[in-house]
Formats: sequence, structure tokens, C-alpha cells
Amino acid sequence: MKDLIWDESLSVQVQEIDEDHRKLVDLFNILNHAVTAGDSLQYIEAELEELINCTIWHFSHEERLMIRYDYEDFTEHKTDHQDLIDSARELQQKFLQTNQLSDEDISFLEHWLTGHILSADMKLGSFLGEAM
Repeated sequence: MKDLIWDESLSVQVQEIDEDHRKLVDLFNILNHAVTAGDSLQYIEAELEELINCTIWHFSHEERLMIRYDYEDFTEHKTDHQDLIDSARELQQKFLQTNQLSDEDISFLEHWLTGHILSADMKLGSFLGEAM
């Protein structure tokens, strides 16, 4: 599977959020390379855990900004965050049970990451661009 490229199409026009997103894209690509190269299961497990942990931190960062600037869709956005974390944890459990991440799993993670950025985070970015 090819690398995920962070470009302006993924920018929410808020520098600190874009920086977080760039880091998440980098972590996704490292995980993707590890799976493609057949790296050890321990290494893949550590990379997946890091991607999830950094995503949790990033979601917390976004939520702090939403609270600070009184974002009207905070509850819905936070619920999206929790749903995404739950689905990533389910994928992680599947990996721990089967010792493999398939191309479909990597595609899921790519959509999991970019889908949220291109929908909910774009809306948040527009709001924060005016509020900050």
C-alpha cells in the first residue's frame, strides 16, 4: 500500500491541529511500512499502540480547543472521537488475536484517519479559524 501524503487537502487551516495531523500521518506511514516489510509482530504492535496513543492525545488536544472556544458541536465531535478510538482498539484486539494486519486493516486505518480530518475536523478548523 502506498504512503499517505499530508498535503493542503488535509489542512484544517489551524497550525497546531495540522501539526498533530502531520504526526499522525507519519505514524500511519511507519506502521504501513512495518506491515509491508514484514517487520516483527512486536514492532508492529508497538507502532499500532503509538498511533492509537498519539491519536488519543490529539483528540484531547482538539477537545481542549473546542472547550476553550465554546464549539457548538463539541458533544457530537467528542462522540466521533470516542467511536474512532473504540474502532481502533477493536482492530488492535483483532491484531493481538490473529498476529496480522491485512491490507483491509491498513485501508481501514487510512480511512479512519483521513475521513475524520476531511469531515469533522474541517468544520472545526473553520470554526477555530474565526474564533482564535
